[in-house]
Amino acid sequence: MHFDLDIPTRIVFGAGSLDRLGALTRELGERPLLVTGRSAGRRYGYLERALASLGGAVHFDGVSPNPACVEVDRAAEVARAHGCDVVVGLGGGSPLDAAKAVAAVLGTGRGASELIGTTLSPADPVVPVVAVPTTAGSGSEVTKGAIVTDTVRRFRSGIRGDALTPRVAVIDPALTATVPQHVRTETAFDAFAHAVEGCVARRSDPLAQALSVRALGLITEQTDALAKDALSPAGREALSLAALLGGINVARASTCLPHRLQQAMGALPHLDISHGRGLAVVYPAWLRHTERHAPDGFGRLAAALGASSVGEAAGDFLDRTGLASRLRDHGVSRTDLGALLDGVSGNLDNDPRPGVDAGYLRLLYEESY
Repeated sequence: MHFDLDIPTRIVFGAGSLDRLGALTRELGERPLLVTGRSAGRRYGYLERALASLGGAVHFDGVSPNPACVEVDRAAEVARAHGCDVVVGLGGGSPLDAAKAVAAVLGTGRGASELIGTTLSPADPVVPVVAVPTTAGSGSEVTKGAIVTDTVRRFRSGIRGDALTPRVAVIDPALTATVPQHVRTETAFDAFAHAVEGCVARRSDPLAQALSVRALGLITEQTDALAKDALSPAGREALSLAALLGGINVARASTCLPHRLQQAMGALPHLDISHGRGLAVVYPAWLRHTERHAPDGFGRLAAALGASSVGEAAGDFLDRTGLASRLRDHGVSRTDLGALLDGVSGNLDNDPRPGVDAGYLRLLYEESY
């Protein structure tokens, strides 16, 4: 048995950790750019706490739920104008991904559109990133990719590379207390998907599988509380830990086809769907066709979930949390399926099913329609 384990992110985890943000950031740079969404931080008070801790940070709050190239480039312009030398992302997966993309633009001097779909080399300079998640799902605080949408080309894909991995992750589970119920369930399913895919991906290994089993256990223990919108502080901590474990697996084992299928939804400008809910749409079809191709991994997960199959457990989770839906429920027409298919990008060979081709991808979209 062999391992090659590298987790370069310093992880600071626990309630109240947000108040250490300033001290941790000052170890990396003198002039931080704080990247956030447009309103949640102000509404719930943690933005003010972050700014107070950072002291003198430049704030950019123009990140949309699916960050776009123009937003990333605009944030980089603000950072250059103020001489920022470290980027702090505060929010859900979108602000964290945007912060990493801004760091890549600042470091390389290239525009966001030029970087989408590329993998940075070790020689590419990237400004240091500090990630502060306020949701429990994406794991972006420890991953080496940033998903960004090019609205001109109607193309959503990743900017990737080891250098994009945040230098520090400040995970304060208390921040997730203010997350709306629908966001909480959508992000929890994102973490669920990371656990499943981290266990069965071709790049998976025994350590990734162990993290997956642990993460799924943490999530399923909180399913009732999630469905009832009654998470306790201990429950919020459990989900934040599950998201972190899933993020470590994304960084090491990557993901499978559902993430490629969901990212391609950026090809439809009229489709307003979160990452977690988009995954929920395609997951049942993917599981139906995939479980037999990785019986050991899926069997291990099913046993941990106390279910006859992962498909059964996932279906139960989606039903109980109200996430079960179809593409047509979100305004997608059959004529849109071709655009979705054209928008699929990234590594398709990490999926446990061999011989992935356009016909199979179309089948999954059709069954999800």
